[in-house]
Amino acid sequence: MQILLLGHCLLILPRIVAGLCECGYVANDLWNGTKSQPFTNAFESDFVNSKEISKNKQWRPQQFDMTAQAARGKYGMAFTTDNVASCSNSGGDARDFCPANDKGLALRVTSQLKGDAIPVAEVAAVNSGFKWGSYRAGMKFPAMNGTCAAFFWYFNDTQEIDFEFLSREYNADEKVFPVNLVIHSKKSMEQGYDAKKTDTFKRVNLDFDPTKGFHEYRFDYMPGRVLFYADSVLLAEMAGQDMPSAAGRLMLRHWSNGDPKWSGGPPKEDSILTVSYVKAFFNSSDGEGSSNWDEGCRKSNTPVCVIPNGTAGNASTGGQYFTGSGVCSGPREGLQLTPMVLLTFALVVGILW
Repeated sequence: MQILLLGHCLLILPRIVAGLCECGYVANDLWNGTKSQPFTNAFESDFVNSKEISKNKQWRPQQFDMTAQAARGKYGMAFTTDNVASCSNSGGDARDFCPANDKGLALRVTSQLKGDAIPVAEVAAVNSGFKWGSYRAGMKFPAMNGTCAAFFWYFNDTQEIDFEFLSREYNADEKVFPVNLVIHSKKSMEQGYDAKKTDTFKRVNLDFDPTKGFHEYRFDYMPGRVLFYADSVLLAEMAGQDMPSAAGRLMLRHWSNGDPKWSGGPPKEDSILTVSYVKAFFNSSDGEGSSNWDEGCRKSNTPVCVIPNGTAGNASTGGQYFTGSGVCSGPREGLQLTPMVLLTFALVVGILW
């Protein structure tokens, strides 16, 4: 059963959902009944309707320089906040490089060098406690040759999970649109951080053009294994002792260092990566959330919230959100609720009205 929450109902949605999801969230395609422990935390960033990036409390644009040697490329990289903009329905930053028809967070790589460095862009999540979980982003990639767009989880140089998209590899005529799935480990460090020489690298061809529209890219980081998805279709699974085990931070990066074997570049024209949302359903590093779940939720009949699958049809907006700021911004997709939850919802709405 579905409920469409319209208009002023959104004002109470975050508070109601917080209660309804108190026993956590579970990925629709990972759920196997009571044997699967849900993720206890939700982190959701709706970039389509966000304010200026400087006012965003979840993400921080990065400002720093890397030499060519540190960047392991022909050029250095100048990470600058000037290349990050909120191009949203609410006005956002209104930068001149915001795409005309795409709403979201824009990360730019510019064509003009700054000294011997290419101006690039990165934002990092403030939270660094992301551990076991399901991590998702809606993204549309540039067709301009010469950049690498990345959505990744990072603890250190030997514990890192990457989606990396190299625009130089695209061939629309041949329908070749590869994505590089990378897990950096001690073995990749021993190979000069070239994960291609290890078992934790896979290149998978997408069955769609990622430059023509938004799609959801997702990785599920579980003990001893990582699964990669596009539009909820499994692309690859990696497992074994080289998998990460720590808690880390989510990152979005659009970069180029001139390395002909990887990013190529710099691009001949400014290149834009647009991100419509990031969602994380996870267990934090402190273990408190999992402990609370074990104590109360295993013994109760309190429902968990099933995370809907991301598709090309809802990747431009993010579809359903469980959390939010309470701002009235029109309808969200219907929540999949059990009869017991529907009764609770009706009682709460009746009391408030």
